[in-house]
Amino acid sequence: MRYSINHTTQYQYSNPVTLCHNEAHLLPRSLSRQRCLDARLYVQPTPAVYHERKDFFGNRVVYFSIEEPHSTLAVTASSEMEMSSLALPDVQATPMWEEVQQLLRQGVNRGALEARQFLLDSPMVTASALFAAYAMEIFTPGRPLLLATQELTRRIFTEFTYDLEFTTVATPVDEVFAHKRGVCQDFAHFAIACLRSLGLAARYVSGYLETLPVADQPQLIGTAASHAWMSVYCPELGWVDFDPTNDLMPSDRHIVVAWGRDYSDVTPLQGTILGGVDHELQVGVEVRRVEDNEAEA
Repeated sequence: MRYSINHTTQYQYSNPVTLCHNEAHLLPRSLSRQRCLDARLYVQPTPAVYHERKDFFGNRVVYFSIEEPHSTLAVTASSEMEMSSLALPDVQATPMWEEVQQLLRQGVNRGALEARQFLLDSPMVTASALFAAYAMEIFTPGRPLLLATQELTRRIFTEFTYDLEFTTVATPVDEVFAHKRGVCQDFAHFAIACLRSLGLAARYVSGYLETLPVADQPQLIGTAASHAWMSVYCPELGWVDFDPTNDLMPSDRHIVVAWGRDYSDVTPLQGTILGGVDHELQVGVEVRRVEDNEAEA
Protein backbone atom coordinates (compact mmCIF):
# COMPACT_ATOMS: atom_id res chain seq x y z
CA MET A 1 0.00 0.00 0.00
CA ARG A 2 1.38 3.40 -1.00
CA TYR A 3 0.51 6.87 0.23
CA SER A 4 1.23 10.33 -1.13
CA ILE A 5 1.52 12.98 1.60
CA ASN A 6 1.48 16.75 1.28
CA HIS A 7 1.80 18.86 4.43
CA THR A 8 1.73 22.62 3.80
CA THR A 9 2.42 25.33 6.38
CA GLN A 10 2.09 29.00 5.48
CA TYR A 11 2.78 32.08 7.58
CA GLN A 12 1.56 35.54 6.56
CA TYR A 13 3.31 38.33 8.51
CA SER A 14 1.93 41.81 9.21
CA ASN A 15 5.43 43.28 8.80
CA PRO A 16 8.42 41.89 6.89
CA VAL A 17 10.62 39.32 8.59
CA THR A 18 14.27 40.11 7.95
CA LEU A 19 15.77 36.86 9.30
CA CYS A 20 14.43 33.47 10.42
CA HIS A 21 15.96 30.22 11.63
CA ASN A 22 13.80 27.11 11.52
CA GLU A 23 13.82 23.41 12.38
CA ALA A 24 11.36 20.93 10.86
CA HIS A 25 10.32 17.38 11.78
CA LEU A 26 8.35 16.78 8.58
CA LEU A 27 10.18 13.98 6.75
CA PRO A 28 8.93 10.47 7.70
CA ARG A 29 11.18 7.75 9.06
CA SER A 30 11.75 4.38 7.39
CA LEU A 31 10.82 1.48 9.66
CA SER A 32 10.17 -2.25 9.36
CA ARG A 33 6.52 -1.61 8.48
CA GLN A 34 6.97 1.56 6.42
CA ARG A 35 9.43 2.60 3.73
CA CYS A 36 10.03 6.18 2.74
CA LEU A 37 10.32 6.11 -1.07
CA ASP A 38 10.80 9.86 -1.37
CA ALA A 39 10.53 12.88 0.93
CA ARG A 40 11.37 16.48 0.18
CA LEU A 41 10.89 19.85 1.81
CA TYR A 42 10.06 22.83 -0.38
CA VAL A 43 10.58 26.27 1.18
CA GLN A 44 9.69 29.71 -0.17
CA PRO A 45 11.53 32.07 -0.09
CA THR A 46 14.56 29.94 -0.94
CA PRO A 47 16.67 29.40 2.19
CA ALA A 48 20.23 30.69 2.36
CA VAL A 49 21.13 27.68 4.53
CA TYR A 50 19.52 24.22 4.35
CA HIS A 51 20.73 20.90 5.72
CA GLU A 52 19.31 17.66 7.08
CA ARG A 53 20.51 15.66 10.08
CA LYS A 54 19.26 13.00 12.49
CA ASP A 55 18.43 13.95 16.05
CA PHE A 56 19.07 12.00 19.26
CA PHE A 57 16.06 9.74 18.62
CA GLY A 58 17.00 9.04 15.00
CA ASN A 59 14.35 11.35 13.52
CA ARG A 60 15.01 13.25 10.32
CA VAL A 61 15.38 16.96 11.06
CA VAL A 62 15.79 19.78 8.53
CA TYR A 63 17.37 23.08 9.54
CA PHE A 64 16.97 26.10 7.27
CA SER A 65 17.41 29.84 7.51
CA ILE A 66 16.10 32.67 5.34
CA GLU A 67 18.24 35.78 5.31
CA GLU A 68 16.20 38.13 3.13
CA PRO A 69 13.10 40.22 3.96
CA HIS A 70 9.87 38.30 3.43
CA SER A 71 6.18 38.73 4.30
CA THR A 72 5.19 35.10 3.76
CA LEU A 73 6.82 31.77 4.53
CA ALA A 74 5.57 28.60 2.84
CA VAL A 75 6.88 25.16 3.76
CA THR A 76 5.61 22.06 1.97
CA ALA A 77 6.67 18.53 2.88
CA SER A 78 5.92 16.03 0.10
CA SER A 79 6.45 12.33 0.77
CA GLU A 80 5.77 8.98 -0.86
CA MET A 81 5.42 6.07 1.58
CA GLU A 82 5.05 2.33 1.16
CA MET A 83 3.24 0.68 4.07
CA SER A 84 3.03 -2.97 5.10
CA SER A 85 0.29 -4.56 7.18
CA LEU A 86 1.23 -4.93 10.82
CA ALA A 87 0.31 -8.05 12.78
CA LEU A 88 -1.09 -6.77 16.05
CA PRO A 89 0.06 -8.54 19.22
CA ASP A 90 -2.19 -10.56 21.51
CA VAL A 91 -2.58 -8.02 24.29
CA GLN A 92 -3.50 -10.70 26.84
CA ALA A 93 -0.34 -12.74 26.16
CA THR A 94 2.04 -10.07 27.48
CA PRO A 95 3.90 -9.80 30.80
CA MET A 96 2.23 -8.47 33.90
CA TRP A 97 2.73 -4.74 34.09
CA GLU A 98 4.48 -5.00 37.47
CA GLU A 99 7.07 -7.32 35.92
CA VAL A 100 7.78 -4.75 33.22
CA GLN A 101 7.98 -1.99 35.83
CA GLN A 102 10.59 -4.02 37.74
CA LEU A 103 12.53 -4.84 34.58
CA LEU A 104 12.73 -1.15 33.71
CA ARG A 105 13.94 -0.28 37.19
CA GLN A 106 16.75 -2.82 36.94
CA GLY A 107 17.63 -2.14 33.29
CA VAL A 108 18.77 -5.74 32.92
CA ASN A 109 18.83 -5.82 29.12
CA ARG A 110 19.65 -3.36 26.39
CA GLY A 111 16.03 -2.73 25.38
CA ALA A 112 14.96 -1.94 28.94
CA LEU A 113 18.07 0.17 29.51
CA GLU A 114 17.37 2.28 26.41
CA ALA A 115 13.69 2.58 27.31
CA ARG A 116 14.46 4.01 30.76
CA GLN A 117 14.87 7.52 29.35
CA PHE A 118 11.11 7.44 28.65
CA LEU A 119 10.36 6.91 32.33
CA LEU A 120 11.51 10.40 33.19
CA ASP A 121 9.58 13.66 33.24
CA SER A 122 9.91 15.69 30.05
CA PRO A 123 9.15 19.33 29.22
CA MET A 124 5.44 18.72 28.59
CA VAL A 125 4.74 15.54 30.60
CA THR A 126 5.23 15.29 34.38
CA ALA A 127 4.29 12.22 36.40
CA SER A 128 1.99 12.70 39.38
CA ALA A 129 0.04 10.77 42.01
CA LEU A 130 -3.17 12.06 40.39
CA PHE A 131 -2.36 10.42 37.07
CA ALA A 132 -1.20 7.25 38.81
CA ALA A 133 -4.49 7.00 40.69
CA TYR A 134 -6.44 7.31 37.43
CA ALA A 135 -4.36 4.57 35.80
CA MET A 136 -4.42 2.26 38.83
CA GLU A 137 -8.15 1.78 38.40
CA ILE A 138 -7.20 -0.20 35.29
CA PHE A 139 -3.67 -1.39 36.11
CA THR A 140 -4.78 -3.74 38.86
CA PRO A 141 -2.34 -6.39 40.19
CA GLY A 142 -1.35 -9.07 37.70
CA ARG A 143 -2.89 -7.54 34.58
CA PRO A 144 -1.05 -7.98 31.24
CA LEU A 145 0.72 -4.78 30.27
CA LEU A 146 -0.77 -4.34 26.81
CA LEU A 147 -4.27 -5.32 27.88
CA ALA A 148 -4.20 -2.67 30.60
CA THR A 149 -2.71 -0.07 28.22
CA GLN A 150 -5.42 -0.81 25.68
CA GLU A 151 -8.10 -0.30 28.32
CA LEU A 152 -6.45 2.93 29.49
CA THR A 153 -6.49 4.40 25.98
CA ARG A 154 -10.09 3.18 25.53
CA ARG A 155 -11.08 4.95 28.73
CA ILE A 156 -9.49 8.18 27.46
CA PHE A 157 -11.37 7.77 24.18
CA THR A 158 -14.64 7.25 26.06
CA GLU A 159 -14.33 9.90 28.77
CA PHE A 160 -12.51 12.72 26.95
CA THR A 161 -14.03 15.01 24.31
CA TYR A 162 -12.16 15.86 21.11
CA ASP A 163 -12.26 19.67 21.00
CA LEU A 164 -10.14 21.67 18.57
CA GLU A 165 -10.87 24.95 20.36
CA PHE A 166 -10.08 24.03 23.97
CA THR A 167 -6.29 23.60 24.02
CA THR A 168 -3.13 25.00 22.46
CA VAL A 169 0.24 23.28 22.05
CA ALA A 170 1.20 24.68 25.47
CA THR A 171 -1.83 23.51 27.49
CA PRO A 172 -0.63 21.54 30.58
CA VAL A 173 -1.63 17.89 30.92
CA ASP A 174 -3.30 18.48 34.29
CA GLU A 175 -5.62 21.05 32.70
CA VAL A 176 -6.52 18.58 29.96
CA PHE A 177 -7.31 16.02 32.65
CA ALA A 178 -9.35 18.46 34.73
CA HIS A 179 -11.64 19.31 31.80
CA LYS A 180 -11.30 16.02 29.88
CA ARG A 181 -11.07 17.91 26.60
CA GLY A 182 -8.38 18.34 23.98
CA VAL A 183 -6.94 16.97 20.75
CA CYS A 184 -4.72 14.07 19.76
CA GLN A 185 -1.57 15.68 21.20
CA ASP A 186 -3.28 16.14 24.57
CA PHE A 187 -4.65 12.60 24.71
CA ALA A 188 -1.23 11.15 23.84
CA HIS A 189 0.43 13.30 26.53
CA PHE A 190 -2.12 12.25 29.13
CA ALA A 191 -1.72 8.54 28.34
CA ILE A 192 2.06 8.93 28.57
CA ALA A 193 1.73 10.77 31.90
CA CYS A 194 -0.40 7.94 33.31
CA LEU A 195 2.04 5.25 32.23
CA ARG A 196 5.13 7.09 33.45
CA SER A 197 3.40 7.73 36.77
CA LEU A 198 3.28 3.93 37.18
CA GLY A 199 6.96 3.51 36.34
CA LEU A 200 6.34 2.37 32.75
CA ALA A 201 8.16 3.67 29.67
CA ALA A 202 6.05 5.59 27.16
CA ARG A 203 6.96 7.81 24.24
CA TYR A 204 5.20 10.30 21.96
CA VAL A 205 4.73 9.57 18.24
CA SER A 206 3.91 12.13 15.54
CA GLY A 207 2.67 11.22 12.10
CA TYR A 208 -0.26 11.14 9.72
CA LEU A 209 -3.54 9.34 9.12
CA GLU A 210 -5.03 8.51 5.77
CA THR A 211 -7.23 11.51 4.86
CA LEU A 212 -10.12 9.78 3.11
CA PRO A 213 -12.30 7.09 4.69
CA VAL A 214 -11.73 3.50 3.57
CA ALA A 215 -14.62 1.23 2.63
CA ASP A 216 -16.00 -0.71 5.60
CA GLN A 217 -13.76 1.24 7.99
CA PRO A 218 -14.74 4.29 10.08
CA GLN A 219 -13.41 7.76 9.38
CA LEU A 220 -10.52 8.36 11.77
CA ILE A 221 -10.29 11.47 13.94
CA GLY A 222 -7.35 13.78 13.28
CA THR A 223 -6.99 13.38 9.51
CA ALA A 224 -6.99 17.09 8.62
CA ALA A 225 -3.62 17.78 10.23
CA SER A 226 -0.60 15.96 11.58
CA HIS A 227 -1.63 13.32 14.11
CA ALA A 228 -0.19 12.06 17.41
CA TRP A 229 -0.35 8.86 19.42
CA MET A 230 1.87 7.04 21.92
CA SER A 231 3.90 3.85 22.41
CA VAL A 232 4.56 1.74 25.48
CA TYR A 233 7.66 -0.41 25.95
CA CYS A 234 6.97 -4.15 26.25
CA PRO A 235 9.79 -6.70 26.63
CA GLU A 236 10.30 -9.00 23.61
CA LEU A 237 7.86 -6.95 21.52
CA GLY A 238 9.65 -3.63 21.91
CA TRP A 239 7.56 -0.49 21.40
CA VAL A 240 3.85 -1.02 20.81
CA ASP A 241 1.64 1.82 19.52
CA PHE A 242 -1.76 2.92 20.82
CA ASP A 243 -3.96 5.72 19.48
CA PRO A 244 -6.23 7.03 22.29
CA THR A 245 -7.90 9.53 19.95
CA ASN A 246 -9.33 6.71 17.84
CA ASP A 247 -9.34 3.83 20.35
CA LEU A 248 -7.19 1.52 18.26
CA MET A 249 -3.72 0.06 17.83
CA PRO A 250 -2.14 1.72 14.78
CA SER A 251 -1.49 -0.38 11.70
CA ASP A 252 -1.03 0.52 8.03
CA ARG A 253 -3.20 3.68 8.15
CA HIS A 254 -0.85 5.41 10.63
CA ILE A 255 2.35 6.81 9.10
CA VAL A 256 5.14 7.60 11.56
CA VAL A 257 7.13 10.80 11.10
CA ALA A 258 9.04 11.02 14.39
CA TRP A 259 9.04 10.07 18.07
CA GLY A 260 10.40 11.54 21.27
CA ARG A 261 9.60 12.20 24.93
CA ASP A 262 6.72 14.54 24.07
CA TYR A 263 5.58 17.05 21.46
CA SER A 264 8.47 19.41 22.17
CA ASP A 265 10.95 16.85 20.79
CA VAL A 266 9.12 16.45 17.46
CA THR A 267 7.45 19.81 16.76
CA PRO A 268 6.64 19.82 13.02
CA LEU A 269 7.99 23.34 12.46
CA GLN A 270 9.53 25.76 14.94
CA GLY A 271 11.99 28.61 14.86
CA THR A 272 12.86 32.18 15.66
CA ILE A 273 12.28 35.32 13.59
CA LEU A 274 13.43 38.92 13.51
CA GLY A 275 10.52 41.21 12.69
CA GLY A 276 7.09 40.07 11.60
CA VAL A 277 5.13 41.40 14.65
CA ASP A 278 1.82 39.52 14.04
CA HIS A 279 1.12 36.57 11.79
CA GLU A 280 -1.62 34.35 10.39
CA LEU A 281 -1.01 30.61 10.11
CA GLN A 282 -2.58 28.13 7.72
CA VAL A 283 -1.83 24.40 7.80
CA GLY A 284 -3.12 21.73 5.43
CA VAL A 285 -2.47 18.00 5.28
CA GLU A 286 -3.49 15.53 2.58
CA VAL A 287 -2.68 11.83 2.85
CA ARG A 288 -3.88 10.03 -0.25
CA ARG A 289 -3.73 6.35 -1.08
CA VAL A 290 -1.91 5.79 -4.39
CA GLU A 291 -3.56 3.22 -6.63
CA ASP A 292 -1.44 0.56 -8.34
CA ASN A 293 -1.76 2.17 -11.79
CA GLU A 294 -0.56 5.50 -10.39
CA ALA A 295 2.42 3.88 -8.69
CA GLU A 296 3.43 2.11 -11.90
CA ALA A 297 3.17 5.35 -13.88
